[in-house]
Amino acid sequence: MTARRITALAAALLLTTAMGALPVASQTTGQAAPAGATTAQAGPAALVADRVFITPERTLVAEGNVEAFQGETRLRAKKIVFDDTSGKLTITGPIRIDHGGDATILADFAELDRTLQDGLLTGARMVFNQQLQIASLQMTRVGGRYSQMYKTAVTSCHVCSDGRPPLWQIRARKITHDEAERQLYFEDAQFLVYDVPILYLPGMRLPDPTLERATGFLIPSVRSTSTLGTGIKVPYFFRLGDHADLTLTPYYSNSTSTMEYRYRQAFRAGRVTFEGAHTRDDLIDGEDRGYLFGNGHFELGRGYMLDFDIQTVSDDAYLVDYGHEDLDRLKSELAFSRYKMRSAFRTRLIYYDSLREDDDDSEQPSIVMDSSLERRFFPSRIGGELRANVDFHAHHRTSDEDVVGRDVTRATADLNWRQNWILSRGLRLDWQTGFAADTFSIDGDSNYPDRIDRATPYTAVKLSLPMTRVEAGGAATQFLEPVVQLAWSDVNGGDVPVDESTIVEFDQGNLLSLSRFPASDQREDGLVLAYGVNWARYGSNGWTASASFGQVVRQTADSGFSETSGLSGTTSDVLAAAQLRLGNRLSLTGRTLLGGGFDIGKAELRGSWTGENTRLEGTYLWLSEDEDEDRDESLSEIWFNGGYDITPNWSASASVRYDIASGQTTRSGLGVVYQNECVTLDFRVNRRYTSSSSIEPTTDFGFSISLSGFSVDKGSEKYKRSCS
Repeated sequence: MTARRITALAAALLLTTAMGALPVASQTTGQAAPAGATTAQAGPAALVADRVFITPERTLVAEGNVEAFQGETRLRAKKIVFDDTSGKLTITGPIRIDHGGDATILADFAELDRTLQDGLLTGARMVFNQQLQIASLQMTRVGGRYSQMYKTAVTSCHVCSDGRPPLWQIRARKITHDEAERQLYFEDAQFLVYDVPILYLPGMRLPDPTLERATGFLIPSVRSTSTLGTGIKVPYFFRLGDHADLTLTPYYSNSTSTMEYRYRQAFRAGRVTFEGAHTRDDLIDGEDRGYLFGNGHFELGRGYMLDFDIQTVSDDAYLVDYGHEDLDRLKSELAFSRYKMRSAFRTRLIYYDSLREDDDDSEQPSIVMDSSLERRFFPSRIGGELRANVDFHAHHRTSDEDVVGRDVTRATADLNWRQNWILSRGLRLDWQTGFAADTFSIDGDSNYPDRIDRATPYTAVKLSLPMTRVEAGGAATQFLEPVVQLAWSDVNGGDVPVDESTIVEFDQGNLLSLSRFPASDQREDGLVLAYGVNWARYGSNGWTASASFGQVVRQTADSGFSETSGLSGTTSDVLAAAQLRLGNRLSLTGRTLLGGGFDIGKAELRGSWTGENTRLEGTYLWLSEDEDEDRDESLSEIWFNGGYDITPNWSASASVRYDIASGQTTRSGLGVVYQNECVTLDFRVNRRYTSSSSIEPTTDFGFSISLSGFSVDKGSEKYKRSCS
């Protein structure tokens, strides 16, 4: 037998990967291979055996540890006989055919024709993704596309050799696997739990695990609330080509009939997603309810990008009633932007819709337009960096009432030059100076003229001394930087209404800012001194610690800062912030403002811990009362959520939000999950205690069961059960 003849036989043998729907196309494309496609095109094949010989009847025999390879496909058998006259191929097992890690065929015996399109396998078992397995007494290949399996059992559970039944299985008289469409068709199927029949289906269709996206039902769930009763959600997925899909989820209970939907589409240079629901229920009788959220992103070429967000809801209580994200304000936005190394451009049109009970939408700036353009220049003659910025802002209220219906348009131009020098002993000097011009157009407020112009020259000098130190033995590196800045600005022009800079936050990010107001409708005026110190320690063992302290002293007090902003008066509160991290296990972050008598105006503490079996996260927040920020009472709250892996299969989670000031819990939740290699059971209960004129306290129960194996996700050995 020539080497060429043996290689040809090896290629023929490897065409058996067409049996049993071994995937030929890449999974990432989501496209099925055409009927009759084979792996013979994958490259040269090789055959290895203890003995290879030809009988006088022109029959080739390979026996003893027979293995054939081609690409990612590998065939192993005890003996292979190929009759060149009849074209019949006989394979004696145990037979194993592997194609990458996606699918495996196991069989005791196989007979195939010359074309390998038709044939018979006995004692056949097919395994997808090393998880879902289909066992049958007999498998027949038809037309090079279909695999017909008879007297079958399907499961993704671990099957013990002692004969004990798996946790669940599907038994069917016949299963047909369509290799081209990658679908499984069941005839006379029964769903069994521990060998107990639970459900009978005369026929059903499921995608095989190698198919990423296929039209069909998704995992159902049960939801029970104190307001809507017990209902069921049954999502159905529609594959609309390779780049679009639609999911419809009917939700039925005694009190509601809801159709939820989600549409997604990817384009060559962008994507869109829309989700929402249409509802008729007993909570608001006789009215249609629902919501619509959407977002999209498009790259328009030459660096330009278009983004949009849509958020709209039928009434203030809908999102809470149906367990969606609890928002207090909806924001719809259309944005056009371009960012380059030396320029930045962005323009936005925003529409706000408040869901707060005390807000009157007609008196809120519901329509807002923002546009900004910034350019950076590096003049060679004078050195440094020159920044030119043009900013436009406008907001509109729907009310026509005087004062509360005020509309404002602002245009700002800002020219800024900055330079830095390194002096002796590592001292760094930064200097910036500039000029800003603002013009305001005011409509609907008799307290202000129709137009106000302002001009603001400013300058600032900053000195800092960054220092580093390596501890003995290189155990850690410390960083220390004291910094001081003297800034001056002179605001010339009349007072303007404050609609943009209504709430000011004093933190590490704006300690050295020339103006700590969040927008240009307000600017700091006069001589201001800011000083502080930054410290950090980076340990070689993964420990990282950092801290910052700072304070602002001004020549004259600024009435634009509220009491709890920490910036009112001539001397600000002391800003203190710190962070501690231990690799990916522990993280603590805190920030506070300390007044003259060490009274605390604002404080925030966040922490998280990830252990071997434990996950904890918590936040504490303290805000003292402040009428300027519409806060009549002090706010003191704590949020907590965590999880614990009780066993490799069982895990629990809990969450709580507690209002310390009022002494009551506002939210709480509890979840229990059981997961093994073939099933996931998820039970959750959440309670909302707060109420308003449109929202009642509710308790929400959720339960879902997911069978693993019918997806492209592979199982995890972490959850695999033992047969002992």
